[in-house]
Amino acid sequence: MLPAPEPHRVFDWNNLEWFAKVWQPTDPPMIVVNPGSPCEAFLPSAPPHSAAWAQYGEQAPLRDQSMRLRTLRVGGPLHGPVAHGLACGALLCVNNGSFWNGMAWHGTGYPNERKRLNEWWGITTREQWQYYLRDLLACEQHSSVWDFALGLRRTIARDFGGHVDVGYWRQAAANVIRARSEGSVVVGEDGVTKTEPRPASEVEAHIEGVQRLIGRITRYEARMRADGVLTGNQYVSSVDAWDLGRASKMARWGLGARFGTLKEAEAAVLQAGRAAALSYKSWQDFSAGYILGRCLHFDDEEFGDWYQNMVEAHRILMSDPGSPWLTIPFR
Repeated sequence: MLPAPEPHRVFDWNNLEWFAKVWQPTDPPMIVVNPGSPCEAFLPSAPPHSAAWAQYGEQAPLRDQSMRLRTLRVGGPLHGPVAHGLACGALLCVNNGSFWNGMAWHGTGYPNERKRLNEWWGITTREQWQYYLRDLLACEQHSSVWDFALGLRRTIARDFGGHVDVGYWRQAAANVIRARSEGSVVVGEDGVTKTEPRPASEVEAHIEGVQRLIGRITRYEARMRADGVLTGNQYVSSVDAWDLGRASKMARWGLGARFGTLKEAEAAVLQAGRAAALSYKSWQDFSAGYILGRCLHFDDEEFGDWYQNMVEAHRILMSDPGSPWLTIPFR
């Protein structure tokens, strides 16, 4: 039982065996569990009792690595705007084994939360955390080329009534890129600015890269249809969900690392939920966008753990009776 995060008090996490290994004669002979709570307990930690800690530490099963939904029934929001924003990070929570609605985040302890942000994001200061959080909430932490390709398909679908032929999509991408590369005259506050045409080799290389991306997107979507993430002719409208889902978690990771306050983290979670509701129609739609973004970044069409783990988390969130994706309206 931990209190809400405070700026000047942090917590660490360790297993039972650790207590036996580190005990020194100058240490207190007792460990207090849940002090000041209704279930407060005093446990002897000095020898010979420390041997029991070591014994049970060796016998304890390894931490449960199975993927499942974990929900705080007390101390975490289950409904309302904050819960909605927290649920945007539920894919990561199910994958990592954390409580999806843990707003007062301690994670796996202060040192590990700092280590997580440093290793995965290079974040070591409050300013860096704020920068990445702002970028994620603005959906600017993924490739603009992905946005171009998916946005072009949305435009074609809107103009031609839904289904988009892949060949037409590829050709349209080539046409747009060539048109933009021919140079133009821009009239602005500072006068007339002329942009020079781009070299043909550079333009063709850009076209080839975008067309390869379109192939990757369509193959991922075909696999997601086969795995039930997408249904029928449904396609991914955008990958903003990947940024917004990570923003929901980044807010909490920063709180656990004491780069931000509970108030700041909650405000960011609320903003992530609002942005998601504007960009997507349903939790399933949001999930598909998140999975595609994650796979375009990490998976490289291997359909390995980066993909499989998210599909499993998606299935849990779409089927578990207690899932926020079934109990909290998306809009």
